[in-house]
Amino acid sequence: MITKSRFRSIVFLIILGLVIVGAIVFLIISNWRVNQKRMELRAKAEQLQKEIQFLEEKKKQLEAGVYQIGQEEYLEEKIREQGYNKPGEEAVVIKPEQEQSENKAETEPGFWERVFNIFKRD
Repeated sequence: MITKSRFRSIVFLIILGLVIVGAIVFLIISNWRVNQKRMELRAKAEQLQKEIQFLEEKKKQLEAGVYQIGQEEYLEEKIREQGYNKPGEEAVVIKPEQEQSENKAETEPGFWERVFNIFKRD
């Protein structure tokens, strides 16, 4: 026969064991969640690091562009592209051959126009 004090000891040990097992399970689950969060943060940190590198490269390009814009030759080139000239200079525009041949075709009369002009002169 189990005495009352022995029964209480067994119940206490069972409850203590369940509490310990529960605490261990809780710690395992918490550790797993922390590891998951750590992996997410590492991935985000790597992504942000790549973005920082991209932005630094873009910054260098923009700084080079700002430096280039400050150069007098660059400014002069951009102004000339817009069609402006220095005082005393004349702009010369060379048309492509295709446009020149089209203009010739427009200025030269066609066959019927020449025939009409022959009769018109009389």
